[in-house]
Amino acid sequence: MKEYRDYYFLKAKQENYPARSVYKLKEMDKAFKLLRPGMKVLDLGAAPGSWTLYAAERVGQNGQVLSCDLQEAGVSFPENVLFLQENVFERSPDFEALLRQKGPFDVVMSDMAPRTTGTKFTDQARSLELCLEAMAVADLYLKRDGTFIAKIFMGPDFQEFAGALRQRYATVKTFKPKSSRAESKEIFEVGMGFKGPAEG
Repeated sequence: MKEYRDYYFLKAKQENYPARSVYKLKEMDKAFKLLRPGMKVLDLGAAPGSWTLYAAERVGQNGQVLSCDLQEAGVSFPENVLFLQENVFERSPDFEALLRQKGPFDVVMSDMAPRTTGTKFTDQARSLELCLEAMAVADLYLKRDGTFIAKIFMGPDFQEFAGALRQRYATVKTFKPKSSRAESKEIFEVGMGFKGPAEG
């Protein structure tokens, strides 16, 4: 198990990504062709910055990535990235204005996870809460036919989230990347073909 973890950890170091999580996004991108040159991407909970860096590479100079996190990212980003230390769920007026100005986005993605307590039920409930918040942001700032990606901890609430996504997206896929630790409860939901916020 340890060797398996070390492989992605070391690979990230060699390829100058701050975290192994980049390979999860790469796998999803390869499977579903999520990111293309010229796109605008919103990355929620971006620190330490691996997803933002990969998205910036994929969208290229004509694309743009707006990313935010409560923490500093601690890495330098290319020119097509704007990173803000910001709480996306308690948005400052300036950040709200920036989202309106930069949006709507082709892709809204969230690799957010709660601070784990070790209590499975609590951690899963908090993970769902983050996913629902991220989905609400996508409701506001995602383009029609756009894509939404969110990490969720598998648990009894999962179906509630998947159902909410199916109301909003033409296609919803559940994905467990090979680079995700086998013992991890995390999975990713990918909503493609945004139809708009659910009615009612």
